[in-house]
Amino acid sequence: MKRRYVTMLALGLGLPACMAVAAQPGLAAGEVTLTRMECGSRLAPTEVNQRFSDTFAYGGLKLQFVYSCYLIKHGDDYMMWDTGQALDAGAPAPKVSDVDLLAQLKVTPDQIKYVGISHFHADHIGQANSFPKATLLIGTGDWEVLTSKTPPPNAKPNYVSSWVSGGSKVEPVTGDKDVFGDGTVIMISTPGHTPGHHSLLVKLAQKGSVILSGDAVHFHENYDKAGVPGFNYDRSQTVASIDRIKQLSTNLKAQLIIQHDARDLDKLPTFPESAN
Repeated sequence: MKRRYVTMLALGLGLPACMAVAAQPGLAAGEVTLTRMECGSRLAPTEVNQRFSDTFAYGGLKLQFVYSCYLIKHGDDYMMWDTGQALDAGAPAPKVSDVDLLAQLKVTPDQIKYVGISHFHADHIGQANSFPKATLLIGTGDWEVLTSKTPPPNAKPNYVSSWVSGGSKVEPVTGDKDVFGDGTVIMISTPGHTPGHHSLLVKLAQKGSVILSGDAVHFHENYDKAGVPGFNYDRSQTVASIDRIKQLSTNLKAQLIIQHDARDLDKLPTFPESAN
């Protein structure tokens, strides 16, 4: 495996937070909403056996991946979770930009208070620079990669140049992060895919708790078998993070939404409708 940018302490810090998450109060009904946005163009189904399993667990399985990002409304504040593919990403580039999608919801880029990033891969940070007034929330390990002297090829600091340059505010996150301080929106430390990877827990008054996976897992078979892609940063952290998500899902009766799995699209209303 690659040189580690964070230690297992990051995962260890997150584990006790599982209990704290369950005990924190939520907001009144209607104050938190979750909207899925299509932030990339779908490509043809692809074989997943070799690239997404270091034990070749999936045979001839072919799946279509989607590129999901999300808008969370918390009272009068807004948070973007991931920003999808860049507009210059070629075939998977989105047909409609994040800014134009938000305009359909009557939300401007300047209204986005936080941009929360699951991890530093291009299909999750591609349009982050559209929100330079937002505070960037990103795992400490991933921020260290993006700001290192020689970032690896799969890290694209230019997509977050507003923060790398010091022109915008960034908050590197170690362990869990209660974004609004009331337990309704929590970044969950799930390292392994990258050193600072996070998933997102959102507590909705009507729908209940939802966990957005980031790339802790890429599809259901991956989740069910604790599969590890060969390109992940750390195998043991990946498996531990999948186990943590499973425990959280059970303890909080939370619904997991796997961001890249097209089969999970119907778990949330179709844009521009929101879950609450």
